[in-house]
Amino acid sequence: MDSVSGSSAAFADKPVNRMQVCRAEYRAIGRFVEQLRPTRQCMKTLQTQFPHLPPSTLLSIFSQEYQKRMKRSMVRHHAPDVLKAYYQRYRSEAQTRPTAPLLLELANQVDLSPALLARLIVECFLEERAASVPSRHVLNNMLREPYSIPDLLLAKHVEQCTVNDCCYGPLVDCIKHAIGLEHEDLLRDKLRERNLSFLDENQLRAKGYDKTPDIILEVPIAVDGHIVHWIESKASFGDEHSHHTYLNEQFWSYCNRICNRARALVTV
Repeated sequence: MDSVSGSSAAFADKPVNRMQVCRAEYRAIGRFVEQLRPTRQCMKTLQTQFPHLPPSTLLSIFSQEYQKRMKRSMVRHHAPDVLKAYYQRYRSEAQTRPTAPLLLELANQVDLSPALLARLIVECFLEERAASVPSRHVLNNMLREPYSIPDLLLAKHVEQCTVNDCCYGPLVDCIKHAIGLEHEDLLRDKLRERNLSFLDENQLRAKGYDKTPDIILEVPIAVDGHIVHWIESKASFGDEHSHHTYLNEQFWSYCNRICNRARALVTV
Protein backbone atom coordinates (compact mmCIF):
# COMPACT_ATOMS: atom_id res chain seq x y z
CA MET A 1 0.00 0.00 0.00
CA ASP A 2 1.56 3.28 -1.15
CA SER A 3 -0.91 5.58 0.54
CA VAL A 4 -3.17 5.80 3.55
CA SER A 5 -6.55 7.47 3.47
CA GLY A 6 -7.89 10.33 5.50
CA SER A 7 -11.41 10.21 4.17
CA SER A 8 -12.73 7.55 1.88
CA ALA A 9 -16.32 6.97 0.86
CA ALA A 10 -18.08 6.00 -2.30
CA PHE A 11 -21.59 5.30 -3.41
CA ALA A 12 -23.07 3.55 -6.39
CA ASP A 13 -23.46 6.59 -8.61
CA LYS A 14 -21.08 9.22 -7.27
CA PRO A 15 -17.71 8.85 -5.53
CA VAL A 16 -16.91 11.17 -2.66
CA ASN A 17 -13.54 12.92 -2.73
CA ARG A 18 -10.99 11.10 -0.63
CA MET A 19 -7.97 12.58 1.08
CA GLN A 20 -4.92 10.40 0.55
CA VAL A 21 -1.44 10.82 2.01
CA CYS A 22 1.47 8.83 0.59
CA ARG A 23 3.41 6.65 2.98
CA ALA A 24 6.52 8.84 2.79
CA GLU A 25 4.60 11.97 3.74
CA TYR A 26 2.70 10.15 6.48
CA ARG A 27 6.00 9.04 7.98
CA ALA A 28 7.33 12.58 7.68
CA ILE A 29 4.32 13.85 9.62
CA GLY A 30 4.86 11.11 12.20
CA ARG A 31 8.48 12.12 12.70
CA PHE A 32 7.53 15.79 12.94
CA VAL A 33 4.82 15.28 15.58
CA GLU A 34 7.27 13.43 17.84
CA GLN A 35 8.52 16.84 18.97
CA LEU A 36 5.04 18.28 19.58
CA ARG A 37 2.88 18.33 22.69
CA PRO A 38 -0.95 18.04 22.60
CA THR A 39 -1.72 21.75 22.93
CA ARG A 40 -3.83 24.01 20.75
CA GLN A 41 -0.64 25.70 19.56
CA CYS A 42 0.66 22.46 18.06
CA MET A 43 -2.04 22.59 15.38
CA LYS A 44 -0.80 25.96 14.15
CA THR A 45 2.69 24.50 13.94
CA LEU A 46 1.42 21.50 11.96
CA GLN A 47 -0.57 23.68 9.56
CA THR A 48 2.49 25.83 8.93
CA GLN A 49 4.62 22.77 8.20
CA PHE A 50 2.00 20.96 6.06
CA PRO A 51 -0.23 23.74 4.64
CA HIS A 52 -1.60 21.56 1.80
CA LEU A 53 -3.39 19.18 4.22
CA PRO A 54 -6.74 19.98 5.88
CA PRO A 55 -6.54 20.86 9.59
CA SER A 56 -8.94 18.00 10.42
CA THR A 57 -6.60 15.50 8.74
CA LEU A 58 -3.56 16.85 10.58
CA LEU A 59 -5.38 16.81 13.93
CA SER A 60 -6.51 13.22 13.41
CA ILE A 61 -3.00 12.07 12.43
CA PHE A 62 -1.42 13.93 15.33
CA SER A 63 -3.97 12.55 17.80
CA GLN A 64 -3.42 8.96 16.66
CA GLU A 65 0.36 9.26 16.67
CA TYR A 66 0.37 10.97 20.07
CA GLN A 67 -1.85 8.27 21.58
CA LYS A 68 0.57 5.62 20.34
CA ARG A 69 3.37 7.56 22.02
CA MET A 70 1.46 7.74 25.30
CA LYS A 71 0.71 4.00 25.26
CA ARG A 72 4.42 3.28 24.90
CA SER A 73 5.34 5.47 27.88
CA MET A 74 2.44 5.03 30.33
CA VAL A 75 4.13 2.22 32.29
CA ARG A 76 6.95 4.58 33.17
CA HIS A 77 4.58 7.32 34.38
CA HIS A 78 2.55 4.86 36.47
CA ALA A 79 5.55 3.63 38.46
CA PRO A 80 4.82 4.32 42.19
CA ASP A 81 8.00 6.32 42.77
CA VAL A 82 7.35 8.43 39.67
CA LEU A 83 3.75 9.10 40.68
CA LYS A 84 4.89 10.12 44.16
CA ALA A 85 7.48 12.49 42.69
CA TYR A 86 4.92 14.12 40.38
CA TYR A 87 2.43 14.61 43.20
CA GLN A 88 4.97 15.95 45.70
CA ARG A 89 6.33 18.36 43.13
CA TYR A 90 2.84 19.63 42.35
CA ARG A 91 1.92 20.10 46.03
CA SER A 92 5.19 21.91 46.71
CA GLU A 93 4.91 24.28 43.76
CA ALA A 94 1.21 24.91 44.43
CA GLN A 95 2.31 26.62 47.65
CA THR A 96 4.99 28.78 46.05
CA ARG A 97 3.50 29.46 42.57
CA PRO A 98 -0.27 28.93 42.87
CA THR A 99 -1.17 31.09 39.85
CA ALA A 100 1.22 29.33 37.45
CA PRO A 101 -0.09 26.58 35.13
CA LEU A 102 1.73 23.96 37.18
CA LEU A 103 0.24 20.79 35.73
CA LEU A 104 0.63 22.03 32.16
CA GLU A 105 4.28 22.82 32.82
CA LEU A 106 4.90 19.46 34.43
CA ALA A 107 3.13 17.58 31.63
CA ASN A 108 5.29 19.35 29.06
CA GLN A 109 8.50 18.59 30.93
CA VAL A 110 7.81 14.87 31.40
CA ASP A 111 6.16 14.43 27.97
CA LEU A 112 2.80 13.30 29.28
CA SER A 113 -0.66 14.30 28.14
CA PRO A 114 -1.95 17.13 30.40
CA ALA A 115 -5.30 15.38 30.83
CA LEU A 116 -3.63 12.08 31.73
CA LEU A 117 -1.33 13.83 34.22
CA ALA A 118 -4.33 15.60 35.75
CA ARG A 119 -5.99 12.21 36.22
CA LEU A 120 -2.92 10.83 38.00
CA ILE A 121 -2.65 13.86 40.28
CA VAL A 122 -6.35 13.82 41.21
CA GLU A 123 -6.09 10.11 41.94
CA CYS A 124 -3.12 10.73 44.25
CA PHE A 125 -5.00 13.59 45.92
CA LEU A 126 -8.06 11.42 46.60
CA GLU A 127 -5.93 8.54 47.88
CA GLU A 128 -4.21 10.93 50.27
CA ARG A 129 -7.53 12.25 51.58
CA ALA A 130 -9.36 8.96 51.92
CA ALA A 131 -6.40 6.59 52.44
CA SER A 132 -7.93 4.34 49.78
CA VAL A 133 -8.03 4.04 46.00
CA PRO A 134 -10.92 6.13 44.59
CA SER A 135 -13.53 4.46 42.41
CA ARG A 136 -13.37 5.07 38.68
CA HIS A 137 -16.84 6.63 38.83
CA VAL A 138 -15.79 9.24 41.40
CA LEU A 139 -12.55 9.99 39.55
CA ASN A 140 -14.26 10.39 36.17
CA ASN A 141 -16.93 12.68 37.63
CA MET A 142 -14.29 14.97 39.13
CA LEU A 143 -12.40 15.14 35.84
CA ARG A 144 -15.62 16.01 33.97
CA GLU A 145 -16.59 18.56 36.65
CA PRO A 146 -13.26 19.83 38.04
CA TYR A 147 -14.87 22.18 40.54
CA SER A 148 -16.32 19.21 42.38
CA ILE A 149 -12.72 18.53 43.51
CA PRO A 150 -12.50 19.65 47.16
CA ASP A 151 -9.23 21.51 46.52
CA LEU A 152 -10.20 24.56 44.42
CA LEU A 153 -6.62 25.30 43.32
CA LEU A 154 -6.22 21.75 42.07
CA ALA A 155 -9.60 22.07 40.38
CA LYS A 156 -8.36 25.11 38.46
CA HIS A 157 -5.21 23.34 37.34
CA VAL A 158 -7.18 20.26 36.26
CA GLU A 159 -9.51 22.47 34.23
CA GLN A 160 -6.48 24.05 32.51
CA CYS A 161 -5.30 20.57 31.51
CA THR A 162 -8.72 19.60 30.13
CA VAL A 163 -9.09 22.77 28.08
CA ASN A 164 -5.56 22.73 26.66
CA ASP A 165 -5.24 19.02 25.80
CA CYS A 166 -6.34 18.28 22.22
CA CYS A 167 -5.90 14.49 22.42
CA TYR A 168 -7.16 13.30 25.81
CA GLY A 169 -9.71 14.23 28.45
CA PRO A 170 -13.49 14.58 28.85
CA LEU A 171 -13.72 17.59 26.53
CA VAL A 172 -11.96 15.73 23.71
CA ASP A 173 -14.17 12.68 24.34
CA CYS A 174 -17.30 14.83 23.94
CA ILE A 175 -15.99 16.39 20.73
CA LYS A 176 -15.08 12.99 19.26
CA HIS A 177 -18.49 11.60 20.16
CA ALA A 178 -20.25 14.57 18.55
CA ILE A 179 -18.15 14.28 15.37
CA GLY A 180 -18.90 10.56 15.18
CA LEU A 181 -22.64 11.19 15.44
CA GLU A 182 -22.40 13.95 12.82
CA HIS A 183 -20.66 11.61 10.36
CA GLU A 184 -23.25 8.89 10.96
CA ASP A 185 -26.03 11.41 10.25
CA LEU A 186 -24.23 12.47 7.08
CA LEU A 187 -23.95 8.84 6.00
CA ARG A 188 -27.67 8.23 6.50
CA ASP A 189 -28.50 11.40 4.57
CA LYS A 190 -26.30 10.30 1.65
CA LEU A 191 -27.97 6.90 1.55
CA ARG A 192 -31.44 8.45 1.58
CA GLU A 193 -30.46 10.83 -1.23
CA ARG A 194 -29.70 7.75 -3.33
CA ASN A 195 -32.91 5.96 -2.29
CA LEU A 196 -30.98 3.06 -0.79
CA SER A 197 -32.84 0.88 1.68
CA PHE A 198 -30.92 0.28 4.91
CA LEU A 199 -31.08 -0.44 8.63
CA ASP A 200 -29.02 1.69 10.99
CA GLU A 201 -27.34 0.67 14.25
CA ASN A 202 -30.34 1.52 16.45
CA GLN A 203 -32.73 -0.46 14.27
CA LEU A 204 -30.35 -3.42 14.25
CA ARG A 205 -30.05 -3.44 18.02
CA ALA A 206 -33.83 -3.33 18.32
CA LYS A 207 -33.85 -6.50 16.21
CA GLY A 208 -31.50 -8.22 18.65
CA TYR A 209 -28.08 -7.67 17.03
CA ASP A 210 -25.46 -7.23 19.77
CA LYS A 211 -22.52 -6.09 17.64
CA THR A 212 -23.40 -4.21 14.48
CA PRO A 213 -21.94 -1.95 11.79
CA ASP A 214 -23.41 1.52 11.41
CA ILE A 215 -25.43 0.48 8.35
CA ILE A 216 -26.67 -2.77 6.83
CA LEU A 217 -27.93 -2.38 3.28
CA GLU A 218 -31.17 -4.28 2.78
CA VAL A 219 -30.30 -4.50 -0.92
CA PRO A 220 -26.52 -4.77 -1.50
CA ILE A 221 -24.87 -2.36 -3.94
CA ALA A 222 -21.76 -2.52 -6.12
CA VAL A 223 -18.84 -0.15 -5.47
CA ASP A 224 -15.67 -0.30 -7.56
CA GLY A 225 -16.58 -3.80 -8.69
CA HIS A 226 -17.23 -5.13 -5.17
CA ILE A 227 -20.56 -6.08 -3.58
CA VAL A 228 -21.23 -4.00 -0.45
CA HIS A 229 -23.50 -5.41 2.26
CA TRP A 230 -22.73 -3.07 5.14
CA ILE A 231 -21.03 0.25 5.93
CA GLU A 232 -19.02 1.33 8.96
CA SER A 233 -18.26 5.02 9.46
CA LYS A 234 -15.07 6.09 11.24
CA ALA A 235 -14.54 9.80 11.72
CA SER A 236 -10.77 9.51 11.90
CA PHE A 237 -7.72 9.18 9.69
CA GLY A 238 -7.33 5.68 8.27
CA ASP A 239 -3.70 4.75 8.88
CA GLU A 240 -2.45 1.17 8.61
CA HIS A 241 -2.51 0.60 12.36
CA SER A 242 -6.14 1.71 12.75
CA HIS A 243 -7.23 -0.34 9.73
CA HIS A 244 -5.64 -3.50 11.17
CA THR A 245 -7.12 -2.81 14.61
CA TYR A 246 -10.64 -2.25 13.28
CA LEU A 247 -10.38 -5.34 11.07
CA ASN A 248 -9.50 -7.57 14.00
CA GLU A 249 -11.83 -5.99 16.57
CA GLN A 250 -14.89 -5.27 14.40
CA PHE A 251 -14.93 -5.84 10.67
CA TRP A 252 -14.19 -9.56 10.43
CA SER A 253 -16.96 -10.30 12.92
CA TYR A 254 -19.37 -8.23 10.80
CA CYS A 255 -18.37 -10.19 7.72
CA ASN A 256 -18.81 -13.52 9.47
CA ARG A 257 -22.18 -12.64 10.95
CA ILE A 258 -23.76 -10.57 8.22
CA CYS A 259 -22.49 -11.49 4.79
CA ASN A 260 -20.30 -14.58 5.10
CA ARG A 261 -17.07 -12.62 4.64
CA ALA A 262 -18.41 -10.61 1.72
CA ARG A 263 -16.63 -7.35 1.03
CA ALA A 264 -17.81 -4.17 2.76
CA LEU A 265 -17.30 -0.46 2.31
CA VAL A 266 -15.59 1.34 5.19
CA THR A 267 -15.72 5.14 5.46
CA VAL A 268 -13.00 6.71 7.58
